[in-house]
Amino acid sequence: MKFLVTGGGTSGHINPALTIAQALSDRAKEEGSECEIIFTGRKNGLEGELIPKAGWDFRDVEALPMPMKPTAKFFKALAAMRRGMNTCIKIIDEFKPDAVISTGGYVSGPLLRAAIRRNIPIVLHESNAFAGRANKVFARKAELILTGFPNCEDNFKTKGKVVFVGNPVRSRVFDYSYESARAELGLAEDEFLIFAMGGSLGSATITGFILDFAVRNPQYRFRLSCGKQNTVPVPDDLPPNITVSEYIDDPEIYLAAADICILRSGAITCAEACAAGACVVFIPYPYAAHDHQTYNAESIRSEGGCEVIADDKVKDGLEKIISDLAADKDKRDSMRKAAKALSVSDTTDRICDAILGVIRKQN
Repeated sequence: MKFLVTGGGTSGHINPALTIAQALSDRAKEEGSECEIIFTGRKNGLEGELIPKAGWDFRDVEALPMPMKPTAKFFKALAAMRRGMNTCIKIIDEFKPDAVISTGGYVSGPLLRAAIRRNIPIVLHESNAFAGRANKVFARKAELILTGFPNCEDNFKTKGKVVFVGNPVRSRVFDYSYESARAELGLAEDEFLIFAMGGSLGSATITGFILDFAVRNPQYRFRLSCGKQNTVPVPDDLPPNITVSEYIDDPEIYLAAADICILRSGAITCAEACAAGACVVFIPYPYAAHDHQTYNAESIRSEGGCEVIADDKVKDGLEKIISDLAADKDKRDSMRKAAKALSVSDTTDRICDAILGVIRKQN
């Protein structure tokens, strides 16, 4: 089997692409067959750093963001799209893939257009509850659309199948229970832990709130990941009830162990929180494209699996949400159960089965 994979610009596009590629490669090994995979994207983009670092064959393809209106930038982007598409056509003609897989982002445009030109089956993966622009544009020509959230069929106008597979997360996220995670962290039964994380880059809203809230609430214990681009000063004289670090390598243990988690609602964060059965208050990043983080969080809240508060309401409203949850163990347990029910433990198997089904159909 041969696949061309594309998707980039942010880790939300790149990490699912890497997971899908690894899953297909592992499945091929299990079945005693071969699987060749080539990624395309921009060498100057984040994908140009992360994908070769992960050991995959990567080809640089020209692409620029496509403005919605016909400005000078629009025509510049259109020209780049054409040059990138021509590069991709050459790659397709040489490599002869069985399918093209895209996880979204404007970098996917040239390869998807080339695949349409050469009649290569297209598979799209949409990690968010609200479909990104690239995936919506190319959905009409896709044979298969894989979704990270359920009930997303109405997002796409397509002749192909829309299949809910979930978002891939690390298998160890499923390994912890509330009790086992707390035991590993050495938490006493009466310690109430609040875990806060604003993503790998950080969140000034979350960090600022937690630093202030911890000082005024010594009855709680806090674990805060402030992110690599944190802009909020962290005092040297922190109170003993809070531990702050730039980054946490194993957030899954804190997701499972915490009595309350305060998080952004990116697609993978949502998937990991559900897999860990976490009790979460989501604060969607207000500047995410198409406000997709709000859609992600609301999808979980509609099933009773979380609380949600807007970024600009945190200062006035988050403290009450935390206080109410802290006083209501039954509510926390209910949220954990509902979140866990939304998790998908066999995502990679679902992805492989669906993609291989497309190839068998073509043959």
